[in-house]
Amino acid sequence: MSQAQHFHNLADVTQGIARELAPGVTTRIFPGEHAMLSVVTIAPNGEGTMHSHPEEQWGVCLEGTAIRIQGGEEIPVKKGDFWRTPGGVPHTMRAGPEGCQVLDIFAPPREAYRVAGSGFGTT
Repeated sequence: MSQAQHFHNLADVTQGIARELAPGVTTRIFPGEHAMLSVVTIAPNGEGTMHSHPEEQWGVCLEGTAIRIQGGEEIPVKKGDFWRTPGGVPHTMRAGPEGCQVLDIFAPPREAYRVAGSGFGTT
């Protein structure tokens, strides 16, 4: 088996499993055996839906600015900031005026995200 199938590029929008999470919030998902990456793009001033899931989630702001709403707190984030969201903690994001791109890492992988579709697959 060629190892080339395990290499991807963040800028290549044709790669990954496409999913529309909410209006103006899209993602490309890269599932593995024990972890999953999700490259999320949020339109300017766009906002996801408050949700939670049992999987642990780490996020990295790759571009732009946003407000991370997590566990009842609103925390500003900018390029380079990263955070951890424990399983079961309600969260969402609201992008700044220029929008934002976020890399989310889930462990274990979220089963609902292994196929194309829509929505957050919330609990």
